[in-house]
Amino acid sequence: MADKIQMTTPLVEMDGDEMTRILWKMIKEILILPYVDLKTEYYDLGLEYRNETNDQVTFDSAYATKKYGVAVKCATITPNAARMSEYNLKEMWKSPNGTIRAILDGTVFRTPILVKGIEPFVRSWKKPISIARHAYGDVYKGVETTVPANAKAEIVVTAEDGTETRTQIHAFGDSAGIVQGMHNVDASIESFARACFNYALELNEDLWFATKDTISKKYDHRFKDIFAEIYEKEYKTKFEAAGIEYFYTLIDDAVARVVRSEGGFIWACKNYDGDVMSDMVATAFGSLAMMTSVLVSPDGVFEYEAAHGTVQRHYYKHLKGETTSTNSVATIFAWTGALRKRGEMDGLKDLCDFADRLESATIRTIEEGVMTKDLEILSTLPNKRAVDSETFLREIAKRI
Repeated sequence: MADKIQMTTPLVEMDGDEMTRILWKMIKEILILPYVDLKTEYYDLGLEYRNETNDQVTFDSAYATKKYGVAVKCATITPNAARMSEYNLKEMWKSPNGTIRAILDGTVFRTPILVKGIEPFVRSWKKPISIARHAYGDVYKGVETTVPANAKAEIVVTAEDGTETRTQIHAFGDSAGIVQGMHNVDASIESFARACFNYALELNEDLWFATKDTISKKYDHRFKDIFAEIYEKEYKTKFEAAGIEYFYTLIDDAVARVVRSEGGFIWACKNYDGDVMSDMVATAFGSLAMMTSVLVSPDGVFEYEAAHGTVQRHYYKHLKGETTSTNSVATIFAWTGALRKRGEMDGLKDLCDFADRLESATIRTIEEGVMTKDLEILSTLPNKRAVDSETFLREIAKRI
């Protein structure tokens, strides 16, 4: 074999949890290391090590991403009560993705990977739909507490001069309850808006934005107003020249429009909406394991990851020694996205070309009828066969 492709600058590698952690190692060993002299700054974001370091490793990985400009991240567990017991955690650590997004202040763009033979469940969809997800604040940086009966909950804002403004949330009667506080900042919303407008111009696609400003008359309306102001001042002329459109609508109306559309546009969503809708769009296009995801910060930092979780059910089968047929496509595309971006930043054409070849080989493997079980169930190809996780990767390697 010819000499391996050289890298000049490391990319940040964030390892993860459960089945995706197993696939992560296999992808590197089978599809990357034989061809690339891989240089990474490694961070173990597996739940055990996050717990051991009191989650400091998550912060360290985000700061390293700001330093090096490109990261690739494996799927990670966001613990709930069950995970607290399972992993004997010190506390219920917050979402690593939420922490990283807050530090990078970026926007997440998620786009389905289309292959022949996997037909969208929504029959009208002919082109990809990209979800632009705001990546800061809202429930992901929320503060929550339980409230005893006969208590009163208020929002208290203390101005710089000490002046307080109080707004009652609810006066609790005989029943105890719960309360949640969440926030966002204008600077992050402005970055989100500009990232969406720029991405639409780059793809030459219409941009839709949706919230629920009729109900959330201050919080969601702030998003709507900032988008409108920036569009009018900075992007309207550019959009008109490109022949593309920006429009705002309510989130429930947007859902109805999306289902009736043929695709081929960018749908911008607030943080939680984007989390949910990206999964819906990915699944409706065929599989959540067939969706790319990249976090883009205002200062040009990129973090690539799969849009799905850690595939817990397959991991438990793996621990029992059973063979799994786990779809690794989105994780492969996280690696190719990061390698391509590293190549672009460092002027390494051979690294960019390798990323292109690996993506092409992955798609060709599926279109030639070799795929994991989840895709085999969906595929309309006449000659197809389901293979296990490792065999799928080795079939891709044959086609690189």
